Amino acid sequence: MAIHEDPSLLHWSYFLALEADVEKVSRYIEFTTDNFDTFSIELAHLLFAAASEVDVVAKQVCGLVNPGGGESKINEYRATLRHAIPELETSLVTLPRYGLTLNPWQNWQDDKTPLWWTSYNNVKHERNHHFQEANLKHSLNSLAGLFLLVLHFYKRSLADRRIEPPPSIFTPPKELAKICPSIEGRVALFFDE
Repeated sequence: MAIHEDPSLLHWSYFLALEADVEKVSRYIEFTTDNFDTFSIELAHLLFAAASEVDVVAKQVCGLVNPGGGESKINEYRATLRHAIPELETSLVTLPRYGLTLNPWQNWQDDKTPLWWTSYNNVKHERNHHFQEANLKHSLNSLAGLFLLVLHFYKRSLADRRIEPPPSIFTPPKELAKICPSIEGRVALFFDE
């Protein structure tokens, strides 16, 4: 019996695992702007995991759009990604179940680092002074920022124009991808041409 193995979508699987963790958090913290300042160890975990993965995926996207560029810091990523993906800083990620719309890369419009990235570094390096920055707002925005980067990475690196399974609570900008049934009847995320 032969077994065929396609390459694993490692970054997608990791994003989905983090998304599942966020979904569990929603059972204890209502996802509303009134709770955006709520902070906890679990939200710190999500912020760290998402922001660390942003670093990994941003480096890979930069490698695709600027081979040999050697970007390794958030400001270097910004310079390269703004040129290659100008819509990134205005891309909106929605969480329809909670009525939320996030714009995680918005600060790039002002040549600034995203607030969630700054908080990630503050909590990572001086947790005793900045732990309250490991909050719902920064955790959700870091996940949304990762979601967008992962989608742009796979849009540029996959021959197949779809990813399965689709996300469960995050919805991409309609100009980037759509979630709909595939020919086989399963729900998938499809990239626009």
